[in-house]
Amino acid sequence: MLTVKGLSHYDNPSPSVVTIGTFDGVHIGHRKILEKVISEGHATGLQSTLLTFFPHPRMVLQKDNSIKLLNTIEEKSEILRAMGLDMLVVHPFTKNFSRLSATEFVRDMLVEKLRVKKVMIGYDHRFGRNRNANINDLRSFGNLFDFEVAEIPAQEIDAVSVSSTKIRKALEVGDLETATAYLGYPYMLSGTVQKGIGLGRQLGFPTANLSITASYKLIPAGGVYVVQARFGDQMLFGMMNIGTNPTVDGSKQHIEVHLFDFEKDLYGQTLQVELLYRIRDERKFDSVEALKIQLGQDQQRARSLIQRS
Repeated sequence: MLTVKGLSHYDNPSPSVVTIGTFDGVHIGHRKILEKVISEGHATGLQSTLLTFFPHPRMVLQKDNSIKLLNTIEEKSEILRAMGLDMLVVHPFTKNFSRLSATEFVRDMLVEKLRVKKVMIGYDHRFGRNRNANINDLRSFGNLFDFEVAEIPAQEIDAVSVSSTKIRKALEVGDLETATAYLGYPYMLSGTVQKGIGLGRQLGFPTANLSITASYKLIPAGGVYVVQARFGDQMLFGMMNIGTNPTVDGSKQHIEVHLFDFEKDLYGQTLQVELLYRIRDERKFDSVEALKIQLGQDQQRARSLIQRS
């Protein structure tokens, strides 16, 4: 899959079938659309393409930095590549871009840059300045610029009662089961391993302290999770704590991953962690020894869940 960051200097040699949107999370509702685009590309020889935008429009138009996203660009790219998409276009969303008229957007981006021959979008898609153009307008542009418009009907999308907002809310309250069902895959966190305070090693549970640099990435509710992690070609299992280490009077949030039966040095390495189960809230213990006993119980439960899955 080709990833293009911005269309300003991109000249596409191949005609394409395109869908458009933020697609945060690439959840099971999004996949209904993307699978149709990919299938259409295979059937017609067109390049299957997702045109998406970053930053999120709300960050730019409403200056809403509180919104958290389910995927980083790298995570989204990985998911789409696995689905078989041909091209991901991540176009910068700016105030100037938001002022493009519907005509300018279609002519300059879809027709001239992406050489679109077919657009496949949801029934409620809106675009152009102030989002004032709809699918009927797009069909008119299709007649003018010689491309086809295929509508994903309401019943196909609404049959899956899911949205990125629902997934965010589920993760924020620790409802990992609902989030996983709606996403269609385990929620993931990706970051660089940095040195921590070393408490885990003192307790017999050495941890990789995961630093996530994407400030917009949603961090789920605090607590202890069962995880699997990709490191090179290895798939490793373990448990992860999101929280502040209240037993030792911590105040700053940490994401600490203990990988089972693994002793290699991970400092400075990139680690992707997939959340499989949430087994308890983080809590303050009366002593470090009590915390150590609880961690042993957590590990037993985590291993049991992994064996059953």
